[in-house]
Amino acid sequence: MSQNLTATVGKDPGNGKNGTTGKKTGKLGLTYPKVLLIISGGLILLSLLRVVTGANALTESGQYTAALNAAVPIGLAGLGGLWAERSGVVNIGLEGMMMLGAFAAGAVGWQYGPWAAALAGVVGGALGGLLHAVATVTFGVDHIISGVAINIMALGLTQFLAKLWFGAEGSAAAAAGGNDKQSPPMDDMPTFTIPGLSDWLLSIEKHHWFLVSDLAGILGSAVTNVSWLTIAAVVVFVLSFFLLWRSSFGLRLRSCGESPVAAESLGVNVYTYKYAAVMVSGALAGLGGAFLAIYVHIYQDGQTGGRGYIGLATMIFGNWRPGGVAMGAGLFGFMDALQLRGGGPTVHALLLLLAVLLVGLAVWKLRAGRRVQGGISLAVAVLLAVWYSVSDTVALEIVSVAPYIATLLVLSLAAQRLRPPKSVGKPYRKGQGK
Repeated sequence: MSQNLTATVGKDPGNGKNGTTGKKTGKLGLTYPKVLLIISGGLILLSLLRVVTGANALTESGQYTAALNAAVPIGLAGLGGLWAERSGVVNIGLEGMMMLGAFAAGAVGWQYGPWAAALAGVVGGALGGLLHAVATVTFGVDHIISGVAINIMALGLTQFLAKLWFGAEGSAAAAAGGNDKQSPPMDDMPTFTIPGLSDWLLSIEKHHWFLVSDLAGILGSAVTNVSWLTIAAVVVFVLSFFLLWRSSFGLRLRSCGESPVAAESLGVNVYTYKYAAVMVSGALAGLGGAFLAIYVHIYQDGQTGGRGYIGLATMIFGNWRPGGVAMGAGLFGFMDALQLRGGGPTVHALLLLLAVLLVGLAVWKLRAGRRVQGGISLAVAVLLAVWYSVSDTVALEIVSVAPYIATLLVLSLAAQRLRPPKSVGKPYRKGQGK
């Protein structure tokens, strides 16, 4: 049965392998040496850019600490979308499930602490996932319509409950600092620091040596005041990989997203796996929402800020793979951190980097015979270079939309190699293959 399911899942260009057999399928596969080469090349480019432009914030530990905190909720939402879509269910409702998770975390956290808040966020998001599963799997509602409905419902429900629980006159929550728009504050989440190593890396960073200080700044952010919830999120990514790609459970779940009829014929209870996947999807999105509330110590109205949708973008950019989702979340988290830190000069320096990358892309496209795409890339590179040369900084308004611009650019560049599950979003009824 396992061999038959492997054939059902088929080729998966996301990891360059044929199912779980380990055979390479082409040039698009990202092996560990290639990933390390990409990371090394990116670090060298950032180091060169810092030296040329003087934008030291590009590799400061504070920038990457903020980027890591910004990436976690986006990554958890993207991972949640991955779980759902690998089972064949589109989850546009990630934003609403994040809202439910953030609200549940705020409602519980001010009374019982941050760990209880994280658990409440998981439960709140899972309930949203259960609702989406009932609508799409049991009743066959269009996945997009169900997801949008959940987003609208979650927005109205959290606003109503916030007024009822946090802002009610004379309530304990109001006395503790809550109001119609936010919960009372909760305690800090404990953090993790490696003594000695942290101080040593941060001291090297201050010298601004080429490459060495840049690497020290990035590594320093990973060993200094890291939230235990961030470490838990990393563990969740690792577990998701092993569950989905190294276990019979994951093989069956992914077969439901590739060919549910074939999976059913092999004895897989497709409905059960879809329900499990969508509830896990909601739980992960809810944990991402809880992270936002725990990070700032309170739940606030509008706290998710569209991160559920950006999470969907990371899932697509990551080609429905946990590692790709993590890389995409890191990129968008970096851009989001620039916005939070008011990085006008830093974004200005990135204009030069983007111009260089677009020149490289233009050369690649022209060599491949794609003259229109190559010409457009070259023209945009020239415009960015001119913009960089005639200005000293970037307006804060542009900095604030930088994460969304990065989303569009990355998705447009990655579109050629994307391969979603074959049956994602398609209606399925039990026994339809008979």
